[in-house]
Amino acid sequence: MSTERRLRESVVDAARSIFNRGLTHGRTGNISVRWGDSILVTPTGSSLGTVLPDELSVIDAAGEHIGGNKPSKEAFLHAAVLRARPQDTAVVHTHSTYSAAVSCLDHSSTDSVIPPLTAYFAMRVGTLPLLPYHAPGDPALEDLAEATAANHLAMLLSNHGPVVAGKDVDSAMDALEELEETAKVYLLLHGHSTRPLTPEQAAAAARI
Repeated sequence: MSTERRLRESVVDAARSIFNRGLTHGRTGNISVRWGDSILVTPTGSSLGTVLPDELSVIDAAGEHIGGNKPSKEAFLHAAVLRARPQDTAVVHTHSTYSAAVSCLDHSSTDSVIPPLTAYFAMRVGTLPLLPYHAPGDPALEDLAEATAANHLAMLLSNHGPVVAGKDVDSAMDALEELEETAKVYLLLHGHSTRPLTPEQAAAAARI
């Protein structure tokens, strides 16, 4: 199997997993993976529950469409994150329920809107900055997303949902799922006194 085919199938496998477990719905969410100097990304108007390997779009590092179906209107966001993170090859963006709910709250600080409630959140996500609201597909988000991704594996788009990078599609999926589960815990604890990990504990967990 060629590298391109393997990457295409890894995107579709992740798409099915995300959709079948309710981490996205309808025709929302998108996934990308770096392929040489290009990026494979799910196309516009597609459902992660039905998209096929040969339907993926191809964009360049600047986010320009260079092959395949028309890309998601948020393809530029994937390109921006991957430019900022040469160590990573994949990006997953969803409208996952609990993460989206956290993105709608009025936070006193947007530096990291979910505390390190668990060691696995500290290990797989770290900090979670909240970016100001932009309409879906608004290119004005590009520079901010690229600057944020340089120092953060994940970010949360206000009134929208999470964007998570990883060294490969599986790693990005792991981090996305950890973020969503911790967002659920965070909301369950909302209004209660919590005891997050200390900075030292969080730093130690991140090194595991």
